Amino acid sequence: MKLLILDAGHCLSLALAREANRRSDVELVIEPGLALSPARLAEVRPDALVIPPLSWPLAADPAAVTAHAEAVEACMAACRAEGVPLAWCVSDQLYEDGFESPIDEHVIPEPRDDGLRRLVATGDRVRAELPRHLIVRLGPLFALEGSHAWLGELLDTLVDGGDLRAEADVVFCPTSADAVAMALIGMLQQQGCGADAWGSYHLAGTEPVSAYTFVSMVRTQLATRLEGRGEEVVLGGAKALSHHHDQPLRRVLNCRRVLDVFGVHQKPWRLEVGRMLDAWCLARDDDAGVAGEGPAT
Repeated sequence: MKLLILDAGHCLSLALAREANRRSDVELVIEPGLALSPARLAEVRPDALVIPPLSWPLAADPAAVTAHAEAVEACMAACRAEGVPLAWCVSDQLYEDGFESPIDEHVIPEPRDDGLRRLVATGDRVRAELPRHLIVRLGPLFALEGSHAWLGELLDTLVDGGDLRAEADVVFCPTSADAVAMALIGMLQQQGCGADAWGSYHLAGTEPVSAYTFVSMVRTQLATRLEGRGEEVVLGGAKALSHHHDQPLRRVLNCRRVLDVFGVHQKPWRLEVGRMLDAWCLARDDDAGVAGEGPAT
């Protein structure tokens, strides 16, 4: 299976590259940005085009949101012309006001924010004009490297002594970029084998948690690991914010359909964070070893 991936520096694109390197049945062609001409798509002739999400669109510059939506629509038109399926990942923030219960796939977001409404309009066009599509709604992505790699940014801030500020009253399901990459490849392979299960799916980690609890847990696990390694690092703190005083805003995705259709199980975010922190510590050892190497005498 050949996949064309856009936005090479995105944390999900890097995760897809790592997953493809572990396998012999996937070939990736990765483009640096979101711009894609029909000629380039015809040249590569992938089995599917994958577009990573615009993470945290509520906090993004309006021009960036518009540019992302326009790029997705241009890619959709190229896919329609060339007969190539499209997999577009989107942020759970499209459900701006959340829901008291887990959100099913058939619930189309109806946000008030103009930027989010623009992204929803793009999704409506994809559903109407390109039958062979996957719109995959994700919880907040985390990874160690790449753009939008939330966990890597948290660790850098903590080690530099900076404080992390996060909402204590916004509940969501943090989602590992590595887990999404593995799931996407599996879903697209099943589609290539005739599953014919196009449409919208939710893909997020297990265990809903507040943003503040998530960053606090990351800080605690990081402190434990550094202490166990004998490192004395004064980490930044975690401070709770409160924006929804009446009741917490819950943005929890129901991921039952992706399990029923494709057999994809959600990965617990705590285990994924722990695994990534172990990898971060190993990389720290490697960096220290390189820094300690001096000229031969």
